[in-house]
Amino acid sequence: MAIRVLVVDDSSFFRRRLAEIIAADPEMVVAGTANNGREAIEKAVELKPDVITMDVEMPVMDGIQAVREILKVQRTPILMFSSLTHNGAKATLDALEAGATDFLPKKFEDIARDKADAIDLLRQRIKAVAKRRVAPKMSSAPLTASVPPTRPASAPIARTPASRAELLRTVERLDSPESHERPFKVSGKSYRLVAIGTSTGGPVALQTIITALPANFPLPVLLVQHMPAAFTGAFAARLNTLAKIEVKEAADGDVLRPGVAYLAPGGKQMLLEGSDSHCKIRIKEDDSPRITFKPSVDITFGSAAKVFQDKVLAIVLTGMGSDGRDGARLLKQFGSKIWAQDEASSVVYGMPQAVTAAGLTDVEVSLADVASKMQAEVGHG
Repeated sequence: MAIRVLVVDDSSFFRRRLAEIIAADPEMVVAGTANNGREAIEKAVELKPDVITMDVEMPVMDGIQAVREILKVQRTPILMFSSLTHNGAKATLDALEAGATDFLPKKFEDIARDKADAIDLLRQRIKAVAKRRVAPKMSSAPLTASVPPTRPASAPIARTPASRAELLRTVERLDSPESHERPFKVSGKSYRLVAIGTSTGGPVALQTIITALPANFPLPVLLVQHMPAAFTGAFAARLNTLAKIEVKEAADGDVLRPGVAYLAPGGKQMLLEGSDSHCKIRIKEDDSPRITFKPSVDITFGSAAKVFQDKVLAIVLTGMGSDGRDGARLLKQFGSKIWAQDEASSVVYGMPQAVTAAGLTDVEVSLADVASKMQAEVGHG
């Protein structure tokens, strides 16, 4: 069945162009269009699309508020379109925090150098987010419904009677060994660095992890997020205001310090040089057409392997594609540990799946458990 897409943008030209791109793919169909956030809410309720593409800045109601309202009632993945400006970056991060699944630049030339590649990437991104149904933020009541009267405290709650056999089956299922999470056992390794790579769904995932770390976390942390150059500075600043540890956009020459997270700048590559006791970050321009991502998880992981060898805890989080797999393989050859986010908590399971399918994953972990297990593993639990 074709993926049904609701296109929301106040520009009639952009709506028409995006609709043409979607309609030209046999796996997708345009379910409808809307020109502001309020209309988007109405169309979302009426059409129940599989994916919504949403402009950030619109009249009547902006995309951020529309995301919040839609996710109160529908588990619909929302792909944001934003301008690559400081204000656009801040608004896009607000939309992701509100529950949007992913984002793309509005200008196709900012997505890829070749127009055909940009269109192909756009279609891939829509298909990827369509596979993920996001959790509703609040009530599941229709947006247009009035608030029901409060039930008196003494009123009974209606329940469907369950037979004794059904109850026994439920108890047996919940009490079975398969229903219990396998206990986490620390490896006992000595580490000097944590390196985390991610893409689609990464901003929220990284925020979940980094804000849960204590101020005295004992290791430096490298963060590689597929993100445009205009966004990484704003994202690092946001994380820094929310986290107990220091978070900064990595700069060339930064000396790695414990308790500091370094976010790779967009459009460039983050490498390491020196020794495991005194390591510097090197930020390099990269014009190679062979490297798809700038920053690339593979490149940073590979560089970390050469400097830190077996002393890295590398974690691959949610994201499209397989970036991180080759770098994880090199780390694994040196004796470092590789963790991968599990499918259930990933927005897109591509990157962690690639690592796991290659037989490189030492621990598969849910996003909610990454920070606590990470602290335990590095000796700070």
